[in-house]
Amino acid sequence: MVVQIESSLLQRAMPTTRSLTPDRLPQVEGRVQVVTAAHRSFFTSVMAEAFRMAGQGTAVLVVQFLKGGVNQGVDRPMNFCRTLDWFRCDLPSCLTERGCSPEAKAAVQHLWQHTQQRVADGRDALVVLDELSLAIHWHLIPEQEVLGLLQHRLSHVDVILTGPHMPQSLLALADQITELRRPHQG
Repeated sequence: MVVQIESSLLQRAMPTTRSLTPDRLPQVEGRVQVVTAAHRSFFTSVMAEAFRMAGQGTAVLVVQFLKGGVNQGVDRPMNFCRTLDWFRCDLPSCLTERGCSPEAKAAVQHLWQHTQQRVADGRDALVVLDELSLAIHWHLIPEQEVLGLLQHRLSHVDVILTGPHMPQSLLALADQITELRRPHQG
């Protein structure tokens, strides 16, 4: 069965707060989501969401600021489903607060500059900024720059921020906050 809706009927049925053309439905406003925990963790639910959206053909950007690996960096993203680009720092291993050498700081800053450009381009509908809160907490990325990025992104872009020690300014900007807790053992 095929269903067709005439453009004039569609325009009457949809809210008029956004402009519609016959070939384009209104875009849904992007949200800022925060997923945080008291401990450093891999946020499986966030990554599952990124892969789900990419599998449906949505452009997704995943940036892991404190992870390194063999042949990583902005020039060598991992690509999945043809729609998910996954970037890590051009470093041989993961960063720790004690292991923030000048080279590591430069690698994070290079990745941050690339991330800002990608978000400004607006081609990604979902942007995951993994362990961003620690990169801010360790003074690798300025908090004010992150606020500017979130406030000036294109309206359709969803952003998910992860990590412990999430700054209050980012929590205040968030549309949704999820705090993961470890079950108490008794």
